[in-house]
Amino acid sequence: MRIQGIKQARLMEESELCIAESAKFGTPAQMLVASRLLSHPDAYRRWESEHSQLMRRVSEHRYLNRQVVALRSTALNLLHRKAVFEYLQERQLTRPQRHKLMAMFHSLKEYSASLIAEHGNYLRGASSYWCSHHLARRLMKDSAFAEPLLLYQERYTDFFRVHCDVELAESESEQQAVAPMRLLQPLLKKQLAEARQEILSMAWRPAKVWREVEIRKPTGDTERLRVLGDTEIARILARGARK
Repeated sequence: MRIQGIKQARLMEESELCIAESAKFGTPAQMLVASRLLSHPDAYRRWESEHSQLMRRVSEHRYLNRQVVALRSTALNLLHRKAVFEYLQERQLTRPQRHKLMAMFHSLKEYSASLIAEHGNYLRGASSYWCSHHLARRLMKDSAFAEPLLLYQERYTDFFRVHCDVELAESESEQQAVAPMRLLQPLLKKQLAEARQEILSMAWRPAKVWREVEIRKPTGDTERLRVLGDTEIARILARGARK
């Protein structure tokens, strides 16, 4: 059975609900990010504009099975987008290493401006990533967003960590330490590509036709109803100033 896709307005409404819920009931990281978005109107409007474009690429597909694949692809790309700042938070880097890391991923020459831009990318990317999970779970019942995507996230984190560690190693001792990692890079990259393809090609098999679909089925006597609907960066900047 072909199921009609979800309209962009519905995807946005659920995404906005996800941000509001994350600010109150999410994990500590989700609460921090969502609260920061909600308390800064300019940041929220920019996220809303970018997220709307992402949801348009999902909603442009007519049927739900194609929307599922589009949302998976979106989530994978968002996972990549937030990786730089997560690495910066995880690793205790020297000032030269932080500058080099920013130069690897930004065209901006000034370090502070690059860091602020990357922090914004993290806030918006992480928020949209969590919204993708929310939409997949609540509206699409897509099992790929459970263990398969979490496994991919672990593998990508490992790959990105190794990539950055290798690129930032400068002294002879550092080069020796990352030499085995350098040999692993092609294998990790190959495994990632295979995992991505497996996720995008996974069959969509919702356990049942859930209530969201039943509501949208025409019955002949229904009518359309209204749908109801900066601590970390300061720490890093301060640490950089002390180096």
